[in-house]
This record gives sequence, C-alpha cells and structure tokens, in this order.
Amino acid sequence: MAKRSSLSIRIVEGKNLPAKDITGSSDPYCIVKVDNEPIIRTATVWKTLCPFWGEEYQVHLPPAFHAVAFYVMDEDALSRDDVIGKVCLTRDTLAAHPKGFSGWTHLMEVDPDEEVQGEIHLRLEVLPGARARRLRCSVLEARDLAPKDRNGASDPFVRVRYKGRTQETSIVKKSCYPRWNETFEFELEEGAAEALCVEAWDWDLVSRNDFLGKVVIDVQRLWAAQQEEGWFRLQPDQSKSRRREEGNLGSLQLEVRLRDETVLPSSCYQPLVQLLCQEVKLGVQGPGQLIPLIEETTSTECRQDVATNLLKLFLGQGLAKDFLDLLFQLELSRTSEANTLFRSNSLASKSMESFLKVAGMRYLHSVLGPIINKVFEEKKYVELDPSKVEVKDVGCSGLHRPQTEAEVLEQSAQTLRAHLGALLSALCRSVRACPAVVRATFRQLFRRVRERFPGAQHENVPFIAVTSFLCLRFFSPAIMSPKLFHLRERHADARTSRTLLLLAKAVQNVGNMDTPASRAKEAWMEPLQPTVRQGVAQLKDFITKLVDIEEKDELDLQRTLSLQAPPVKEGPLFIHRTKGKGPLMSSSFKKLYFSLTTEALSFAKTPSSKKSALIKLANIRAAEKVEEKSFGSSHVMQVIYTDDAGRPQTAYLQCKCVNELNQWLSALRKVSINNTGLLGSYHPGIFRGDKWSCCHQREKTGRGCDKTRSRVTLQEWNDPLDHDLEAQLIYRHLLSVEAMLWEKHRELSGGAEASTVPASPGEAPEDSLARLLRVLRDLREAHSSSPASSPTLEPNCLLELQT
Repeated sequence: MAKRSSLSIRIVEGKNLPAKDITGSSDPYCIVKVDNEPIIRTATVWKTLCPFWGEEYQVHLPPAFHAVAFYVMDEDALSRDDVIGKVCLTRDTLAAHPKGFSGWTHLMEVDPDEEVQGEIHLRLEVLPGARARRLRCSVLEARDLAPKDRNGASDPFVRVRYKGRTQETSIVKKSCYPRWNETFEFELEEGAAEALCVEAWDWDLVSRNDFLGKVVIDVQRLWAAQQEEGWFRLQPDQSKSRRREEGNLGSLQLEVRLRDETVLPSSCYQPLVQLLCQEVKLGVQGPGQLIPLIEETTSTECRQDVATNLLKLFLGQGLAKDFLDLLFQLELSRTSEANTLFRSNSLASKSMESFLKVAGMRYLHSVLGPIINKVFEEKKYVELDPSKVEVKDVGCSGLHRPQTEAEVLEQSAQTLRAHLGALLSALCRSVRACPAVVRATFRQLFRRVRERFPGAQHENVPFIAVTSFLCLRFFSPAIMSPKLFHLRERHADARTSRTLLLLAKAVQNVGNMDTPASRAKEAWMEPLQPTVRQGVAQLKDFITKLVDIEEKDELDLQRTLSLQAPPVKEGPLFIHRTKGKGPLMSSSFKKLYFSLTTEALSFAKTPSSKKSALIKLANIRAAEKVEEKSFGSSHVMQVIYTDDAGRPQTAYLQCKCVNELNQWLSALRKVSINNTGLLGSYHPGIFRGDKWSCCHQREKTGRGCDKTRSRVTLQEWNDPLDHDLEAQLIYRHLLSVEAMLWEKHRELSGGAEASTVPASPGEAPEDSLARLLRVLRDLREAHSSSPASSPTLEPNCLLELQT
C-alpha cells in the first residue's frame, strides 16, 4: 500500500495587475513552485493587466510537501523578468478545503526574508556536565539552499544562538549544498525556556548578508528526548516580515485541490473491479444496474472526474468500448428528440471526452498539428464579421493603398477556406491512422444511433452523433485553445486567436452537417458555405469508411500495433558531449532527437536516422535537475544510469524551458518507477576537476548531497494506466454517495428498513447494488486497518531522519 498526494491546479486569470512596462502594460505569466521547486510555467499573455490563462495541471507529489506558491511575473526581452507578486497556499490550507480552494486571492509582495528553501542536517544532544548540563549542537550539512548570488549559488554559513551567545560556522563558498561538520556547545540550565535558534546566511563581501532560513529548537522537548538528529526544514523569519497592503498588486483567480489517497494492494480492489466489469459485460439495463446508479448519484461538479476514472479503469481492463456502448444505450433510451442527442453533460458525454483525450490525442496531433502551426506562423489578419473589420490592421496592398473592407473580407474568406480545406483533407486521409479502439467505439456509436433513429428523416443523425464528439468536443476545442491540448507551447495572440475561433466555427458547421439552424446564427459566415458543403460530403465519406472497417481488420491492426512500443515522449534536446568534464562552451551541447519508449531512451541526429544510441530503461537509476551554476542554465537535467558493464554513467540534457524540462523528467520517472536500484540521493552539480560543484566532495562515487524526487510527476494524457489508483478513486467517490446508494437499495427492496447488506446475494435485480454495498464495507474496513491510513504526525521542524 502507498500514500499518494496530488494537486489539481487551474490557473484561471488575473486582474488589476500593476504596469511594469513603459507602455503602461505588462506581459504576465505564472510560475508555480512546490516547496520552492519550479514545476509549471504558464504561457505569457502579452500587453495586458487582466490576463486570462485557463491552464490546468495535475501534479503528483510525496505526501510531505509543505506549500504551493504562484508567482506572477512580467516577461522582459532585454532584462531579468520582474516579479509582480505571489500567492502561497500551505498544505494545511488546502487540506482544510476538501472540495478544493477556489476563488480570487490578492497577490502579495515577495519578501526576501520569506523566500527561503532547503533543509539543514543537525545533531542535537543534552550532555551531563560537572556544574550544569551542556547543549551540544552539531551543524553537519545543508541541502537545496536558495541561490542568492549571480553565479547561481550562495556562500552559506550558519549562526547558532542560545541565551545571548552566538557562534558561527565557517563559510562554504559557492555552494547550495554545504558541508560543515562543526559542533558548538552551550551551558544548559534546567527549566530554561529559551529556544535554540539555528540560522543559515549567505555571506557577502560588500553588501549585507542574505538570510537563508532558520530553525527554532524547543529545548524543553530536547531535554526530554536527550538526543535528536535529522533534517530540519528551514523556515522564514516572520519577525522581519514587513506588513504589506493587500490589493495593490492585483488578484489571481485559482482553483487548487489537494487529494490524499491511501492505495491498497491490488487484491483489495479486485471485488470492486470485477463487479463493475461484470455489469459492463452484461450490458443489461434494469433498476439494479450499477452504471446508471452511479450516473444518477453523481453531481454535475464531479461528473468529469468520475467519468475519467471509470473510463481509465475499463480501458485498463480492455472494456472501454463496452463501457461506452452501455452509456450510449442509456443516453439513447432517454432521448426522444434526435437534435438533443449527446448535447448535455451526461456521463456518456464526459466519458467520451476523456476517452478521446486518453486514446486519441496522438491522432489529434497528427491531423491538426500542421494546420495549427501554419496559422501561428502566417499571423494573417482574418475577419468575416463586417462589424469587426479593422482595415488599418492589414497594412497596405501591393499598390501601396489601404485595402477596402470588401477586399479584407474576401482575403479572409480565402485564408479560412484554405485552412478548412487542408484540415478536411488531412482528416479524410487519416482513417487508418485513427486508433483502432477509437474506430471501434465510433462504429458502435454509429450503429446504436441508426438503430434508435432508423427513419429516412434521420439519415444524418448517426453522422452527427459521431461528429458531436469528434468535431464539437475534440477538434474544435483543440483549434480554439491549442495550448491546452499541447499543440503549442504558447497561447495565441489576439490576431491568431480570432483566426482559430473562425476556423473552429467552420469546423462546427461542418460537424453539424450544415443545418439551417447553424447557418442562421451567423450569416456573415456565408462566404465559407461552398467549402462547408463540400466538407460535409467529405466528412460523411470519412465517417462511413471509419465505421465500415471490418472487425478482423481491427484485430489484425491491433496485433501489429501491440508489437511496436509507441513513444511515451519524443522531441529534440541538447546533450552535453563532454559529460561535465570540459569548460562551458557553445559547442559543448549538441542537438539530437530523443525518443522515450517503455523499452529505452534513444537519441539520433534526426527522427528518421537508422543509427542511434540508447539508454536501456531498466538501467536508469534517477532523472533529476542540474543546478543552474553547473552549465549556466536552469533547464538542464541529468539521467543517471548504468552501462552494460554495470558502471555508473550520467547524461546531461538541456531543455528549452522549464515546462519541457519537467515534462521530460516526469516521463522518465514514470516509466522507470519500478526499476530496481533507484537512487535515494544524487548530486545536483557536476564533477569537474577533482570535486563536485554542488557540495565540494572529492569522492566521485560518494553519497549524493540532495534527495531524489522520483515521485514528483505531472499527469499527462499518455500516462501509463494506474489500475489501483483508479479503483481507489472510484471507491472514494462511491463512499461519498453511499447514503444515496443505501436509499436506492431500500427503495428496490420494497421500502424495507434495511440497515445491513444481505450476507449472501439472491436472485433479485437489486443484488448488484447489494454486492456493491458489501464491497464498499469491506474496502472501508481494509482502509481502517491499513497502517498508511492512520494519521501521521509531522513534527513542526523535523522533516526526515537521516538514513
């Protein structure tokens, strides 16, 4: 069993930010840090004081994290980015909001005395003495201290204070991972209430020393324990914090939810998984069926989460198509009007949205990627609405005269027709590229809808059912917000956003089969009608081919694809050729194309190169960041592995931004999480000359000076399925609606006041629900007897014992 924590983060928007540029505006973006470790960077929104981001992330973390902070920054091209302000949410704050922290919160000024990080390793002892007892404080080492100097490091020393006496360690130059091994002693009077204060400072020659954090030790508690040793988390100096006014730095709208889960062994979840799978396999509708009951008892606000968890569970069991087919039947059974089919946010609609993202995202990228890239690169002014045309934005034509409104409209229509035509052509060529499980699901959807609405007047309904998901809920949202679907790294500017919106509207019209109702909404879209009508015919032909592929062909293709290990992540990175031995030069890093599969991390000159090198996945021991001072960049990671002879090796890889760095680290950690021999510590610096740049150790193979972060990962659409976690999340939801399930059980039992689940199931239709209630009871008991479920006491300062 394991304790797992995750943060669901949605950075919505900001308002009333201060102007940082001479133009009276700012170029804001957000950096998200967990315990001072940058894990997320949003896109920059240019020239605004009220930015909208709308970006969502899920971060998996060790349960011991302390706080998550959101820094709003102003991007500058020629100088260091300005810090506008921050919002900090502690773990305790998030734990106090089980449904999540949501709303506007004021940005606060960033105080250097509060920007502390890292831990210090202390050994504390109470020793007997001739006259009085003595307090011995051994300052051993520190790790992950804040870099205060321009070289990306600090010159730390420690100041120990007790009862008016102060003693200091030596200064360790250029290190955020110093080792002192120095001991100090103080006379200790019995009953003395004064605390021992250990402060870390960055020494500066010409300016005042910078505060790095402190630890306050309760001497009374230490007197009782006699000895204590461990890693203590450095805390800010609240006494020096200046009082700041709220509101003058603007506000940030956030949605943040902390979820802690104790995941039991797989065997504990088998009864729940088997029961749900049995229901899906039977596919029989009735008053006691579980899937309709789950939908009925699921509120709108958590329906997407439940749909995603169920979908992943059944996808892992090979029953995704059967699960979705059951939902299709449920939706069709309660739909009388064909034009309202799959238009609500039902469990079927939400599950299909999740299904397409999990199973079809790579397909979406292959079809949409080139078109989206072209729109971004061209940056053409496009507008079809006469009331919004701005001729001045277009510039001059080849005759050096301003274009007329009619010319702008015609040129815009031509651009959109070209983009729409290219998209539809790419879609029509992609029948075989569409994942087999997606094709099979669409085929089943098409058949079910045709059976429900068989008349000639409903000829287009089966096609619209498919396009309602493929176009309206998948392709169109991706066109409007390519950043949120990982098609682009940055949000579009205002001009490109308008082009994308108009293109998405055209795709929606095609997906609606060009109905009169859709045309009547925006008459100014009429110039696209010839392309839309042609697109309808193309789309119907595409869907016909998509759903007509024989089952045998599907199985053959599935077998072919299962023999190939699809890339978990791929793309260009820069590898350091001298492995940290030589000086930093522009030629030290070489650009190569990397591909990570479930077998190996391989790299070559180009994606199509036949000659490539690789690191076997089973040989990876850690994937971690490299401190900035090592290569003059904060976007370098290291992959620590063993070669075929068992010798330790390190590959240094440079990424272009913090997001790419964390995405690669996350992917590498996920695929190697079950490797034997994973490291618990590592060196964040490099071994150059005769010592490590981080902690100045001279032993190359010595114990690392920082702890590895193998459990810090970002959730992605292509993550490996975690069956036990999905089952636990489903159990957690069912537990939250257990009262309603009991009520339904009593109703199906004829109004009997049943308070306990029958010991053995009979043949009544409500037996599925009775078995479910019994499974919930057993899981609740398993959790209550699980050691990981009992509350853990975290001391105020002691973070982790030395091993």
